[in-house]
Amino acid sequence: MSTTAGTAPVAGAPTAGSGVWLHGVVVDADPATLTGIAGMDGSPIRAIRAAGLTAVVSAAPLAEYGEEALRRNLEDLAWLERAARTHHTVVDALSRSGAVVPARLATVHRDDGRVARVLTERRAELVATLARLTDREEWGVKGYVVPGAVPRGAEASVGGGAGAAYLRRRRAQLTAREEGQRIAAAAAAAAHTALAGYAVAARRHAPQDRRLSGAATAMVLNGAYLVERAAVAGFSALVGALADRHPELRLELTGPWPPYSFVTEPAGEPAHQVREPA
Repeated sequence: MSTTAGTAPVAGAPTAGSGVWLHGVVVDADPATLTGIAGMDGSPIRAIRAAGLTAVVSAAPLAEYGEEALRRNLEDLAWLERAARTHHTVVDALSRSGAVVPARLATVHRDDGRVARVLTERRAELVATLARLTDREEWGVKGYVVPGAVPRGAEASVGGGAGAAYLRRRRAQLTAREEGQRIAAAAAAAAHTALAGYAVAARRHAPQDRRLSGAATAMVLNGAYLVERAAVAGFSALVGALADRHPELRLELTGPWPPYSFVTEPAGEPAHQVREPA
């Protein structure tokens, strides 16, 4: 789930020196939070204030985070995972203290002045977004197929020999699997509708591949829901009630997350995805 609070990467800068990695924008940042969390280079994160807003940033040595280095490093999955984890740790800490507009992964500016300019130029948009996110949290609900009993053919009572019996059995297994996935997909759609009706806002993302989810069965629901903090207990209870109502679906509630799914990228700007940690 990817978001942005700034848009200008370092371009054409020398590899010596350091840029400014933007983690997110808040109204104000607790100094205790800033001193207790390491940024991209291992040193504490810090605040840049302008236009009544605060950008939380960390140093980004250009040898690693400059334009050319980033282009290379973003193809390195191990590097990308480390960078995403560090970025998420900062954004998550900010979200636990109040509303935050998370920055997209790898938003690196040339200097503090450029970050302050972003806050000034986008003040109205950022203020409106922070107001919309105040006292609300993102929760994820994933739904997985629960395989039913595989129907057995009546091989013993029907002729045709062992080969025909095997084909009938395989056909029954495939039919049962397809029917189970169809039923689970319908249940997922119904569950999402119910959850979206309870939440302030909702997004239905593409299901994760099993290699990413680590689940034994197919994912048919990958939903994100913006929920009032005061209503989280009710939302959790609704997830439980939907799981009871749809035994063909295994529902998994995750969160709270920073509101990655509910901050819009400016039009035309690509973003590197910041996904929920495994």
